[in-house]
Amino acid sequence: MIEYEDLARSNLPLQAELEQAAARVIRSGWYILGKEVAAFEEAFAACIGTKHCVGVGNGLDALTLSIEALDLARGSDVLVASNTYIATIVAIIRAGHRPILVEPDIATYNIDPGRLADALTPATRAICVTHLYGKTCRMDSIGAFARERGLRVVEDCAQSHGARLGSRMTGTFGDDGCFRFYPTKNLGALGDAGAVVTDADDLADRLRHLRNYGSKKKYYNEVKGYNSRLDEIQAALLRVKLKKLDEWNARRGVIARRYLAAMPNSALTLPFVPSWAEPVWHLFVVRHPKRDTFQQKLNEAGIGTLIHYPVPPHLSGAYADAGWKRGAFPLAENFADSVLSLPIGPHLPVDQAAQVEQETKRAVNTFQS
Repeated sequence: MIEYEDLARSNLPLQAELEQAAARVIRSGWYILGKEVAAFEEAFAACIGTKHCVGVGNGLDALTLSIEALDLARGSDVLVASNTYIATIVAIIRAGHRPILVEPDIATYNIDPGRLADALTPATRAICVTHLYGKTCRMDSIGAFARERGLRVVEDCAQSHGARLGSRMTGTFGDDGCFRFYPTKNLGALGDAGAVVTDADDLADRLRHLRNYGSKKKYYNEVKGYNSRLDEIQAALLRVKLKKLDEWNARRGVIARRYLAAMPNSALTLPFVPSWAEPVWHLFVVRHPKRDTFQQKLNEAGIGTLIHYPVPPHLSGAYADAGWKRGAFPLAENFADSVLSLPIGPHLPVDQAAQVEQETKRAVNTFQS
C-alpha cells in the first residue's frame, strides 16, 4: 500500500538533528517564548521576506489573532472563498466578524477576483484569501481591488509555504500572512504550531500582546488576549526543517510534473499550472465526475488518497444556523463532490510515484471501457 502521507519516513533523514534540537531545549530549562522562538521567528521572516514573524500555538490562532489585530469594527463583513478549509471561516467568526463567501476560480480553485465586487456589502472591511493547494491567489488583482476600496487583506498561507507570485512569496501581499505548521504541511512541526508574518510594526506589536494574555511584560496585561505561544521545542524543530523547505518544495514540483505529463486529462481534470505564479504543490488535486468510485478503485490498487475537502463550509453542520443553503455556492459544492488528492510528499520514492501514475491511468480507463 502506498500511503497518502508517511510522516515517519519524511522525518527520518533529519531524525538525529531533530532529536538534538529537542534535547537542546530540554537542557536549557527555558520552555516558553525563549531563544528558540526568537531565532525561528527571525529565520522565517527572512525566508518569507517580511520584517516581522510572530509565532503562535497553531494555524487557527494565527488566523484569528491576525484578523483581530486589524482592529476592524465589530461585526464587519470579511470576503472569503466558499471552498476554503473550515478554519478560515472559524477564525473570522471567532474574531467577531461575518464571513461572506465568494466562489472560486474554476481553474485555480482559489478565490475569484472577478466575483469580489458582487460580494461587497456596506459592512465589508476585509478580504481573507486562502492560497489553496499550494497555488498563489491573484494577489495583484486582489491587492488592487482592496486598495481601491480601503479593505484590509489577510493571507491564509497554511498550504503555501514558499509559493511565489513574481519575486514575492505568499504572506507578503496582505496586511499579514498566516502560516500553519501542522505536521503534514510543506513546513511541518512535530505537533501544532503557527505564525503570522507582517511588515507592519503596529500589527506585530499587537500580535505579540494578543498571543500572551494581552501582555508583553509579565503580569502587565494591556489588552484582552489569549494563550497562544509557539512552543520552544516546536520552534527548535522548525528551525531544523526550515533549512530543507526549498529542497522539499522542489521535490514536490518534480513529482507534480511527472504526474502532469503521464496522467490522462480526458475524464480526469488535472491541476492548472499558472504561468504567472510558482506553486509549491502542497496537494496534487484532480477531479473526477465519479470521484468516490474512482477513489475506491485506487484504494483497491493500493494507492492512498484523501479528499480536500468533502464538505464545503456553507454545508457544515457547525454553521447550519448561518442561513446558507445547498445550491448557494455550486462551484464549492461541485469541488467537494469531485476533488481527490494523490500522494505527492517530497519523500515519495520514484518507483511509488510511477505506480501512482500507472494505477491512476488504469482506474481512469475502467470508466471508458
